[in-house]
Amino acid sequence: MAGTSQELLLPQPLPLDGGGELARTVLAYETYGALNEDKSNAILLCHALTGDQYVASPHPVTGKPGWWERMVGPGKPIDTDRYHVICANVIGSCMGSSGPASEADDGKPYAMRFPVITIRDMVRALVGLLDELGIEKLHAVVGGSMGGMQALSLAANWPSRAERVLVIASTSRHSAQNIAFHELGRQAIMADPRWNGGDYYGGEAPDNGLAVARMAAHITYLSEEALTEKFGRNLQDREAKSFGFDADFQVESYLRYQGSGFTRRFDANSYLYITRAMDYFDLAEEHGGKLADAFAGTNARFCLVSFDSDWLYPTSESRHVVRALNAAGAAVSFVELSAPHGHDSFLLEVPALDRVVKGFLE
Repeated sequence: MAGTSQELLLPQPLPLDGGGELARTVLAYETYGALNEDKSNAILLCHALTGDQYVASPHPVTGKPGWWERMVGPGKPIDTDRYHVICANVIGSCMGSSGPASEADDGKPYAMRFPVITIRDMVRALVGLLDELGIEKLHAVVGGSMGGMQALSLAANWPSRAERVLVIASTSRHSAQNIAFHELGRQAIMADPRWNGGDYYGGEAPDNGLAVARMAAHITYLSEEALTEKFGRNLQDREAKSFGFDADFQVESYLRYQGSGFTRRFDANSYLYITRAMDYFDLAEEHGGKLADAFAGTNARFCLVSFDSDWLYPTSESRHVVRALNAAGAAVSFVELSAPHGHDSFLLEVPALDRVVKGFLE
């Protein structure tokens, strides 16, 4: 399915949580399905850390199918015959929206001069996009992982903008363990000599550091069960151990493949900025230290979904949000689904998730 690729320059500077503003904010986005006359059938899809706007159309760099093609399209759970689906690349990223690789006023890439952003800043830009599109109220906002953080942020800070809020495999705050894994990735990038203080555009990129960052993160997206079932201790293209440091095991080869492939489509500086935004995310802290206060007076319906094998954002994180929503008097449903894939379950074949998504949106 081919989406319609578009780009929009916000008419006003974007104020930022860290102080100051982003003078020129571009959002690259894709749309699927027709917007109805009263603009009441729009669904905003929010992507995860390394995702992008190509939710249901081929990626222009890799040629691979959209990251949620199994979920979005005619007759699918997010039915583009019924809904107008919008998915924008977040600010700070590298697929057309304003980020560290974008051109600053002096005609050179921002690099590390790009301002540090937050999840709320990302959502503030998305709300600006909705304003320009004339969409006052979404039928739903939907997101998994970092996309779920954006969905929660929209519900908390712009409570009148969505009727339904669907949050999958996500959290209201980053834990110390989450921050630790992200810091490992950032240090791998910054330790690469080619990073050059972030000033590598026009030269060789810090692909080795970025690949290691991706390898470390990818481990967190999978469950031990999935890794054991897929690879075990099987050797890679050999009958005996090499007694060296080549990729003896299949799992080593797999991680190296994941790392090197990632460098072809993602910018290392964007990885720094987006992981930092996720680490700063703490919805309770934004609202006086009490999570229930973030949702005070909301009229939206909420659905939270977790997976029993997800140790990155475990079910306890979703239950924490559900309790806060209950305390705020919100209409909320919650389900923990069984799936062996770990955190990545929301992107993979889990038929029960399809039924939950379809039912909630209807």
